[in-house]
Amino acid sequence: QVQLVESGGDSVQTGGSLRLACVASGDTGSLVYVAWFRQLPGKEREGVAAISRHNGRMIHVASVQGRFFITHDIGKNTVYLEMYGLKPEDTAMYYCAARASQGSTWFGDYDYWGQGTQVTVSD
Repeated sequence: QVQLVESGGDSVQTGGSLRLACVASGDTGSLVYVAWFRQLPGKEREGVAAISRHNGRMIHVASVQGRFFITHDIGKNTVYLEMYGLKPEDTAMYYCAARASQGSTWFGDYDYWGQGTQVTVSD
């Protein structure tokens, strides 16, 4: 089993920056991919960025490319989402997720989920 705890969410103004952190505990050696998802008000949860713990390959969805950056610190069992140039449409609950399989897509088949951290961006 793996536990994920997110932190770093806050309320900021347009153009602001935040760094979200996801700390994993438990059987972390089994993990293959870690990802950040978000759920905007009234919408389904969507993938934002994902990273392979084995080779560092990563992906960022088009809406956040050039503004958000996923990184990982293996030694600290922590994955970060650095967010710059925040916009009101980035307002959402952000979730960390992890999986112990290769999976067929970047954002599918996640086994473990955190409780989420709220990001609110206002004008």
